[in-house]
Amino acid sequence: MKIILLADSRKNELLVNFCIAYSNILSRHDVSSLQSMAKLLANTANLEVAGLPADIAGGMDQLASRAMYNEIDAVIYLRDPLLGDYDAPNPLMKACDVNSIPYATNIATAELLVLAIDRGDLDWRELVR
Repeated sequence: MKIILLADSRKNELLVNFCIAYSNILSRHDVSSLQSMAKLLANTANLEVAGLPADIAGGMDQLASRAMYNEIDAVIYLRDPLLGDYDAPNPLMKACDVNSIPYATNIATAELLVLAIDRGDLDWRELVR
């Protein structure tokens, strides 16, 4: 599975801790993130994470394009509801909704998503790609 890991600034530590806890599951999949988060996860969670060389805005557009072509199977994007642009349209989430790509925006749904991936509940995504 191709899994994208993202977090708003104040959620970075939470994402790192999540990846440490679930590194045995995540390590069996193709994991990508923005360059800075990829380095952080590689150093702290001991994961191989492909980094996208872009800022958060450009990276979101790149990821949205990949989602529109079903090149992504799941997205974990820990969002900060206190940010001013929290309610702004998000092209990545829209692309996920259009193509039935599951995404998690908080730690509870992230845990459910990773456990579902581990159980094989999302193996149907392989057929879509």
